[in-house]
Amino acid sequence: MRLTILGSGTNVHPVRAAAGYLVRTDQQILLDFGPRTLMNLIKTGVNRHKITHLLFSHFHADHFSDFITFFFDAVIYAKYGGGSRPGMTLIGPKGTIRLLRSIMQSFPSFSPAPFKVTFKEVSGKPFSIGDTRIIPKPVVHVPDLSSVGYRIEYRGKAVVYSGDTQYCEAIVSLCRGADVVVLDCSFPANRPGPAHLHAGQCGQIAKEAGVGQLVLSHFYPIADRYDVKAQAGEEYYGKIWKGKDLLTIRV
Repeated sequence: MRLTILGSGTNVHPVRAAAGYLVRTDQQILLDFGPRTLMNLIKTGVNRHKITHLLFSHFHADHFSDFITFFFDAVIYAKYGGGSRPGMTLIGPKGTIRLLRSIMQSFPSFSPAPFKVTFKEVSGKPFSIGDTRIIPKPVVHVPDLSSVGYRIEYRGKAVVYSGDTQYCEAIVSLCRGADVVVLDCSFPANRPGPAHLHAGQCGQIAKEAGVGQLVLSHFYPIADRYDVKAQAGEEYYGKIWKGKDLLTIRV
């Protein structure tokens, strides 16, 4: 099981791509697809035309806008580039089907796609992709927007991705006993902001959930001006990674 950070920043960050992660088990699964993450996916050497499952935590632009470029590229490749690809399954919280179908119907040349496109909305029911088990869980981000975190389990190992979240029991529960957790560390503990975790809360969650390793990610520019790793370490004494684009962690 391998986790690669495709983007460790947010919407407009001077040196980091926005949110995006690649998990490799018996599958290649994308978690979110924010701006500039597509080019980092290409840098990994993974064949983007073989990716079949994309999981979205929510639909703020910094978590999904590169999907539009990715999907258009897939259509052109299959229609005119002499290639073929398997079907694509797009998974996310409540509202996923309405939004993505609207994009397919509205964007020129998106529909009909020359491959099968399946939409799936999730809340708390586990599901499997091949031998990989995925547990989604609603988390608290902003009002009037459904957001989920994901726990990915494979061969006795577990990786959790929080998406964007505030501190809540749901994210602690989702992380409990996981080998690696990637948490929304938008702000330093001394400069907290709305609707996101700060570094101290990331450490608190990792401690309460008893996780193996903590990965801090989704940094707003202000977070890079402080030692967020040390701030998280005031609560959690395990291994802490400060995320960066293209960092790969073996689980």
